[in-house]
Amino acid sequence: MNVDSFRQEIFALQDSLACHPLYDSLEKIEHLRFFMEYHVFAVWDFMGLLKSLQREITCCEVPWTPSPYANELVRFINEIVVAEESDILPNGKTSDHFSLYVDSMKEVGANLRPINSFLKSFETSDLKKPIKDFISYTLDLIENGEVYEIAASFLYGRESLIPKMFSGLLKGMKVDPNLCPSLIYYIERHIEIDGDEHSYLAEKCLKVLCGDDPVKWRKAYIAGMNSLEKRRLLWDSAYLEVRTAGDQILKM
Repeated sequence: MNVDSFRQEIFALQDSLACHPLYDSLEKIEHLRFFMEYHVFAVWDFMGLLKSLQREITCCEVPWTPSPYANELVRFINEIVVAEESDILPNGKTSDHFSLYVDSMKEVGANLRPINSFLKSFETSDLKKPIKDFISYTLDLIENGEVYEIAASFLYGRESLIPKMFSGLLKGMKVDPNLCPSLIYYIERHIEIDGDEHSYLAEKCLKVLCGDDPVKWRKAYIAGMNSLEKRRLLWDSAYLEVRTAGDQILKM
C-alpha cells in the first residue's frame, strides 16, 4: 500500500467514526451514562500518549538537559500539554481534561467504579474486553513503539479524529443538553482546540519525526490505522450495550 492509499484509508476510518450509529442511539440520560463509562477510558488513554511524547521529546528529568529534538518540536508538545493538563475553564479555574470528564460523569450519574478501580492498580484484567484491548494496544505502543508511531496514533487516532467524531456526537445525541452541561462543554472545547491548533501541532510533530523516511511514514500510518480500528471496536461495543440498555429501559 502506497502513502496515498494509507492516507485515504485513515480518512475513511475517521469518517466512519464521525458518523457511527452510537451517537444516534444516545436518546436518554441512561444511554449517555453507558457511553461515558466506555469513553472515559479513551479520555485517560489520550493523556498516556501525550505524556509519552512529552517524555521523549522534551526533558522531564533532573538534572535537566536540552532536548535532542528541535526547539520547535519541544514547544509543540508543551503547548498541547498546557491545554490538556491545565486548561482554563469558563469559571476561571483550571483543570486537566480527564478530571473535567470525570466531573461530567458525576453530573449525569454515570458509574465511576470501573475507572476508579483501574486507576488504583492499572490492572486491565477486570475491564470489559473492548476497553481492555483499546488500552492495552496504547500501553504496548507507548512501551515498545517508535516515537513517530506514538505521534501517529496521537494525530490520526486522537487529535485529527476528535473534531470529526465529536461533531457527529453532538449532532446525533438526543439527550437534553441541560442535563449534561459539563459534557457539552468538554465536547465543544475539544472540537475547538483539536480542530484548530492541536491537530495542526500534532501533524507538524509527526512530519518532523518522520521527515522524508518512507519506512517511518509507513509504520506511522499503520499505527494510526490500528488506533482507529481499536476505537471502532470500542464504539461498536458501547453501541451494543447502549442498544441493549435501551431495550431494557423500554420494558420498564
